[in-house]
Amino acid sequence: MEMISFSQNGFTPFQQLLGHNKDLLEKWISLEDCLFSSDTFSPELKEEVRRILAFNNGCEYCKAKGAPAKTIMDPRTQGAVHIADMSGKKTHMSDDDFSAIREVFSDGEISELLALICFITACQRFGALLNLGPSCQI
Repeated sequence: MEMISFSQNGFTPFQQLLGHNKDLLEKWISLEDCLFSSDTFSPELKEEVRRILAFNNGCEYCKAKGAPAKTIMDPRTQGAVHIADMSGKKTHMSDDDFSAIREVFSDGEISELLALICFITACQRFGALLNLGPSCQI
């Protein structure tokens, strides 16, 4: 059971929890659209990052959308998932972690990937803190 009521603003359960502040919701959706409409990373890479973070961040709503893949062949997705997984366990990247990611991504891509990871983490932590469940009714 969610900790607060759903607002009338937003189209998803997550948005309706955030929608108690309409201005915040609009800006949040704008940032989400910016990150997810970017062509820098494939939709598959973004989804694998979202999945690993869902399990690390404890968001039941997000975990219900699917578990992380057991095998990832694409080196870019492997690197992104590694950094996403590491982000929940460390506050700083080691030199080895950074060297590995630098082999696969440019500076701009690293910046965007870390922004994506932090944004998804914020979304999922918000959902987890408010006990957003996988089968909520709006």
